[in-house]
Amino acid sequence: MARHDGRKNHELRPIKIKRRYTRSAPGSVLYQSGETIVLCTASIDERVPEWMAGKGRGWLTAEYAMLPGSTRPRKRREREKLDGRTTEIQRLIGRSLRAIIDLNAIGERTIAIDCDVLQADGGTRTASITGAWIALVDAVQTLPPAPAGEKKQPLRDSVAAISVGIVDGQAVLDLDYREDVDAHVDMNVVMTGRGEFVEVQGTGEEATFSHKQLNEMLALAAKGIGLLAAAQRKTLRRAFPF
Repeated sequence: MARHDGRKNHELRPIKIKRRYTRSAPGSVLYQSGETIVLCTASIDERVPEWMAGKGRGWLTAEYAMLPGSTRPRKRREREKLDGRTTEIQRLIGRSLRAIIDLNAIGERTIAIDCDVLQADGGTRTASITGAWIALVDAVQTLPPAPAGEKKQPLRDSVAAISVGIVDGQAVLDLDYREDVDAHVDMNVVMTGRGEFVEVQGTGEEATFSHKQLNEMLALAAKGIGLLAAAQRKTLRRAFPF
């Protein structure tokens, strides 16, 4: 199938990653996938939520927002109450990153992940997860050394995410907005660098999908996430923790 942007079914959109994009947060990444651009930051607070105080364990939380100019027409700011989509996505980002971090190893601190979509063209949640992990690595490197004899590296693995779907009867990787609108099946897959699943979100859009199509989409997702993990490693170079 010829995709509208000339990609083959198994190809990712072009990726650009810029680390240390801002100075205030210990981890910040400008992550671009095709025409989707997300600013991901990781900040560290020397406290934990009250319900965790005194347990010697840290916490990681995430927030997600689409800035007004990220879409056309303009998206209104969510000042008073988050809509259901925003809440779902920021919980997904938090779950994905907590899956690969040892919260016992960061002490009683909170790592706050912020993902702000500057420009949206499909795959904003998957771009947020992939970019946020890089920001998290940089932030963790700024933590004070662990006492002698204790585990020093809180990150157990990398994590990345990608979308797959069924468009015109075929499985395709990394859907942009135009493809997402036309897809009969839309799926988001989160995996670790070692190839283990963190989360799979798949839905038929007024359609069903077969076991064979499910396997095809998961295989495409695994291939795509392998490429994303390689891009993460290349970006981090010597800062890669394991």
